[in-house]
Amino acid sequence: MANPTITRADIEAAHTRIAAHIRHTPAWTLPGAFGHGGPVSLKLEFLQHAGSFKTRGAFNTLLSKPVPAAGIAAASGGNHGAAVAYAAKQLGAKARIFVPEISSPAKIAVIRSHGAEVVIGGARYADAQAACDRYVAESGALRVHPFDADTTIAGQGTLAREWEADAPALDTVLVAVGGGGLISGVASWWAGRVKVVGVEPEGSRALHAALEAGRPVDVDVQSVAADSLGARSAGELVYAICREAVDHVALVTDDAIRDAQAQLWRDWRIASEPGGATALAALTSGAYKPASGERIGILLCGANVELAKLDDAVKSFA
Repeated sequence: MANPTITRADIEAAHTRIAAHIRHTPAWTLPGAFGHGGPVSLKLEFLQHAGSFKTRGAFNTLLSKPVPAAGIAAASGGNHGAAVAYAAKQLGAKARIFVPEISSPAKIAVIRSHGAEVVIGGARYADAQAACDRYVAESGALRVHPFDADTTIAGQGTLAREWEADAPALDTVLVAVGGGGLISGVASWWAGRVKVVGVEPEGSRALHAALEAGRPVDVDVQSVAADSLGARSAGELVYAICREAVDHVALVTDDAIRDAQAQLWRDWRIASEPGGATALAALTSGAYKPASGERIGILLCGANVELAKLDDAVKSFA
């Protein structure tokens, strides 16, 4: 296993490495929003290049390691692939992205728009990862893991570094979890200083199951957010970090996720994919109940949404 800890120094180094290639996304503080009596800070990471936080980890990995002639390979539900494709294009490298059949057509279109080759196959993310691993073994391409790698996690941690600079007085942050690379980076930055709470769909709970079992375990995946939060198990590095630095994981229903999507569009005109609205769903559904006046941060992490499905969520909510 890689180094089981990611330090603030690692994240600072990642920030220095990738700063010229990413957007410093804004933090938006709202008093009394979403039914909470205290301030709510929204980190608008969906404004990042390629539509999600994944661009940070992709650039940090590609700028930390030599890229072989065979190029770059990654498995993804969609957002990681889009980020790797974007980073590869900006750095002049070729990329092959393996995606499962459940991937959103909108996300596949984003990947292709950045010039990457897309290989579609397998029912779930784990199948795409297996195909990617076979290709890497045969070709010698550089694998960019979506969550369980130190360079990925340190890159995602730069988000928390930015957020603290822009909203320095948070008590708790809510972070959506798929494979766990994002929450591992956020928790590594804020460990012991801010309470970090993971949020997973009830039907895709890899980190919740790992923390409950005391080790990573396989889970069934069936959720409206499975194309971004659909990892079958948390990685070893992710688990090692999160068992020490994450307070707990809250579970939310698919209906709560759709309602959070709808509220973001209705009240703020933010078009969020299901995974991007999952952290907010913990607050709006009551899965996380803050104390009176608690200063809450909510990470809105992805914008690669199918507009027809967003429209369905809004109509259902109305």
